[in-house]
Amino acid sequence: MNKAYYEGARAMREDLLQFMQDIIRIPSLSSREGAVIQRIREEMLRLGYDEVTVDPMGNLLGRIGSGPRVIAMDGHVDTVDVGDPALWDRDPHSGDVEGDLLFGRGTSDQKGGVASSVYAGALLKQRGMPEEITLYVTATVQEEDCDGLCWQYIINEGGLRPELVVITEPTSLNIYRGHRGRMEMEVHTTGVSCHGSAPERGINAVYKMAGIIADIEALNERLEPRDPLGKGTVTISEIRSTSPSLCAVADGCTIHLDRRLTVGETEETSVAEILALPSVQAAEATVTVLDYEVPSHTGLTYPTRKYYPTWETPEDAPGVVAAKTAYREAFGQEPEIGFWIFSTNAVATAGMHQIPTIGFGPGHEKFAHAPNEQTEVDHLVRSTAFYVALVESLAGAH
Repeated sequence: MNKAYYEGARAMREDLLQFMQDIIRIPSLSSREGAVIQRIREEMLRLGYDEVTVDPMGNLLGRIGSGPRVIAMDGHVDTVDVGDPALWDRDPHSGDVEGDLLFGRGTSDQKGGVASSVYAGALLKQRGMPEEITLYVTATVQEEDCDGLCWQYIINEGGLRPELVVITEPTSLNIYRGHRGRMEMEVHTTGVSCHGSAPERGINAVYKMAGIIADIEALNERLEPRDPLGKGTVTISEIRSTSPSLCAVADGCTIHLDRRLTVGETEETSVAEILALPSVQAAEATVTVLDYEVPSHTGLTYPTRKYYPTWETPEDAPGVVAAKTAYREAFGQEPEIGFWIFSTNAVATAGMHQIPTIGFGPGHEKFAHAPNEQTEVDHLVRSTAFYVALVESLAGAH
């Protein structure tokens, strides 16, 4: 164990906490992240990053070092909304601290990972960045609305392709190496409208959807778990209908499907499962995979299909091995290795572009999108220490 990693991070604790509180106090819904991006940019410049840029999409990229081996640490700065404020015990953007707990929207998901990685860059600069390494710390946008879109842009348009990407989403300070993918589909039925006083004259599209709803519920129950990521799922997250008026039979009905994809499940297999349902065939329903086409906070629109592939990095991959070494060096104990339940920007880095990717971050997945979201302040410190140890472990391993 090298106590210098934790001690170096702990020496930055007060500045790190103040910075974290600052960015928690800036609301930053998807496509409205401009103010928080500016605050993080200011902090990177204050900490002496070699280069700080904001790309046309609005992602922030801070660089330290200029070696041939490129490592990236990514955290998204957008959050979901607060939901019902009555469910919160305090202002969701207060940044209040009680004991070792910091509260507020984004503390776990996932401004904590952003703050810790920003300060890891500063600590690496203090210690002396290994000559062969270039580190990018990225603060990315629109993840909550469209995971991975930011990294599609960074890779495809910016040309950045690291040898390893570290996703700083919450992992309870464990090392993660994969998660299920996901996709969004709509199923649509059509009917014939007529006056609601004589429904027998028409064909009700909602009634045609009823059997489909039951079949999709049953489909979810029979999806089989597959190692190591577990079971895929499908659920209906929205239903809506159309008709000439509320006094008429519905001539259209649409359900929105949230499909989580485990090992071996793809866009093609998932669409085929829905099309094969007897109720879908009987209703002559249509199935559509959706697209995302929403402007970022800079006004740039970068369309993509709402299919986000499953990914897994092997446990013996160099990045995972280096992470285990870094954990032992930083904390003097063996790490736990696991997988996220939710989805991250790694659907693009690993799932689409096959860039080796791992996860490590402060906070806990269970607090994501929940009222009274929180993270331990010591998690911020420990994550900073780990990120520094990881970069030095990668340099040493090479």
